[in-house]
Amino acid sequence: MENEMFRKLAQAVIDGEPEDAVALAKEALRQGLDPLECITNGLTPGIQEVGRLFANGTYFLPELIIGADAMKSALEILEPALVGEQRREVVGRVVLGTVQGDMHEIGKTLVGTMLTAHGFQVVDIGVDCSPDDFIAAIKDTNADIVGASALLTTTMLQQRKLIEALEEAGVRDKVKIMVGGAPVTEHFANEIGADGYAEDAISAVQLAFRLIDAPA
Repeated sequence: MENEMFRKLAQAVIDGEPEDAVALAKEALRQGLDPLECITNGLTPGIQEVGRLFANGTYFLPELIIGADAMKSALEILEPALVGEQRREVVGRVVLGTVQGDMHEIGKTLVGTMLTAHGFQVVDIGVDCSPDDFIAAIKDTNADIVGASALLTTTMLQQRKLIEALEEAGVRDKVKIMVGGAPVTEHFANEIGADGYAEDAISAVQLAFRLIDAPA
């Protein structure tokens, strides 16, 4: 019965069915199944398959988004049921935000969901975030990684200003910085002194693992 529930949870994520994922998560808890095993053996294999299908071109951005939404919806049911030592091991702590002057959110939110699905503790500080917002979050969370998103050519320059501000605040050497967004390139990331560039949510997860030197 457990294996069948895990399979159904995975399939709900693969199919991008948030309502089904929530219903299955609730049913799993009602049956007394271990919520951590539901995440580890059900949701995680599902989102990994979504990532594989996206990487090989079978799935496109809409499928990636709804798959991540299904995963996130089920996690909201299962994670509160985790207690004490059952809590998932935190791979690393990430502060995510869209830079000052930029109100775009979808890409950043998707990255956050995918990172959460892979064991990262994510603090999403929202959109239009000033360098001070990032700095405060870094200090509050003891973050390992900062992810800064910019979706406009006019706001991508704020990524450079953010890195400069982190240096001035004395926290630059405490975190790894990854940047992304439609106009951002790897060349630009290198130019401004970021530690890495991710072109989409899947590569952001892979980059995050590399930045903290943990196995993906």
